[in-house]
Amino acid sequence: MKITKKMISNILFFGFIIFLFTPYGANTKAKLIQGVTYVKTMLFAPKATAVNERINISTLNLDLKAINAVTNFNLKDKKGKVIILNYWATWCPPCRGEMPSLQRLYDDYKNKVEFVFITSDEKEKVAKFYNEYNYNLPTYQLTSNPASEINTRTLPTTFIIDKNGKLALKEIGASNWNSSSVRALLNGLIDE
Repeated sequence: MKITKKMISNILFFGFIIFLFTPYGANTKAKLIQGVTYVKTMLFAPKATAVNERINISTLNLDLKAINAVTNFNLKDKKGKVIILNYWATWCPPCRGEMPSLQRLYDDYKNKVEFVFITSDEKEKVAKFYNEYNYNLPTYQLTSNPASEINTRTLPTTFIIDKNGKLALKEIGASNWNSSSVRALLNGLIDE
């Protein structure tokens, strides 16, 4: 039997498909998704809600257990400050894709904005991930249920809450958080 270019092409195609959908390809698939997510985060910045359209959050009463932060606290104690609330996980490729932009934003705004990163990952897993990528984001685990307006099952999801406890932005999926539009939003919220 003569081997043709078409046969070789088909074998390579099916080999690639099998590789992606087996345990051997899981790492490669995760890296591909992370790469696509990183490109998306560099291109797309989230859009804010107009001041007169912001939603009141029914309660900021949310207990948080520090896993990579100084102390436990309740979110209601931070009312009067601009808050960035990000739900993420170490195993989530889109979360990993947006982390560099969040770290840069945190580095510049950590004294002006309250950053709260929420994960269900164990402390050791978060510490290993942060050490590997040189991140130092204040990270917590939930010990109570959030209000419906700031609750999610989708990772990553980020909320920006204004000083009055209203939702200024909700972004599902990875984004470029270190963009000029996000910085302008934060500067405006800080000045309100």
